[in-house]
Amino acid sequence: MKQKRYLLYSLLLAALILAVLIAIDNSSLKSSMLSTILQKAAIYALLAVSMNLLNGFTGLFSLGQAGFMLLGAYSYAILTIPVEARSAVYQYFNGGLVQFSVPVVVGIIAAGLVAAIFAFFIGLPVLRLKSDYLAIATLGFAEIIRALIQWNTLGPITNGSNILRKFPTYSSLLFPFAVSAISIGLIVLLIRSSYGRAFKAIREDEIAAEAMGINLAKHKMMSFCTSSFFAGVGGALLAMFQQSVQAKYFTSAMTYEILLIVVIGGIGSVTGSIISSFLFVACSEWWLRFLDAEQYIGNFKVPLLRSGFRMVVFSIVIMVIVLFYRRGIMGTNEFSWHAIERFFKDPFGRKARMKEREKVTESHE
Repeated sequence: MKQKRYLLYSLLLAALILAVLIAIDNSSLKSSMLSTILQKAAIYALLAVSMNLLNGFTGLFSLGQAGFMLLGAYSYAILTIPVEARSAVYQYFNGGLVQFSVPVVVGIIAAGLVAAIFAFFIGLPVLRLKSDYLAIATLGFAEIIRALIQWNTLGPITNGSNILRKFPTYSSLLFPFAVSAISIGLIVLLIRSSYGRAFKAIREDEIAAEAMGINLAKHKMMSFCTSSFFAGVGGALLAMFQQSVQAKYFTSAMTYEILLIVVIGGIGSVTGSIISSFLFVACSEWWLRFLDAEQYIGNFKVPLLRSGFRMVVFSIVIMVIVLFYRRGIMGTNEFSWHAIERFFKDPFGRKARMKEREKVTESHE
């Protein structure tokens, strides 16, 4: 009965979210800041969950997320630009080398596959490294990829340091939510499978996992390639959201943003990454925007408020969270209807504490 009730709650929540998105999509809010925030947050949620699969559930500290996003964004753009528009996009390279285009869905899948293929060949040497060495190696890979894509020799394919544009984008707010939801659902299924349990075993203790018969190299590579695949899909969505692609925007700072979202949400929590993605984007792009403008209270000018002060305050807030709330919003827990019901039945935990005292008393007796 509980499982049926929780399933009903989940369906009602999904229906409510869908109704809100449709209402926004068919109103004047479609071109508002709210719509922009929701789109970007949905994409960042996918990127954070894909990074959490590697860093949180497998225990591999990688900083190459921006590189795989870059590969996904460029792969999608290159493959989906209409043939008739290529001469305008590749104006310095005689229309470019690729003279065909594929449908949007194929382009998104191809973006993930290209990122996964690169991850496989990169993973062969770097996954032998551990901890900080792995992070430095993957960060270096991301920077090398960014430099290569801007290299004029590859210009007929990547357009060098010029912008890629005129590729298909989406017109509905539902599109990034649908793609992100399907992708996150597939990641959750993987985490709940035997492979996901093997990932967690590797995270806890590699020696013990290997003693249990888990092939470390195979499972690390699987986690690395899967994370990269969905990072590539996220990169394709980000390209569609921005309506243009240029390598210089996919810097290490973007990887740090995604990592920060994972830490705030809770390393090892999918729902934590999703919640923190929406909070992070809303705070950085909307709620703290007023700090960038001069404010007056009567004739008194509020000091310090000027362009860029928003990021200073935002950085301080993040530092406080990381220093004093290290487990993040969810820790290693997931969203649970049972926990919500228990909270409303006993919001201050008094009943739970009384039961614990009774158990202690009975044990002493």
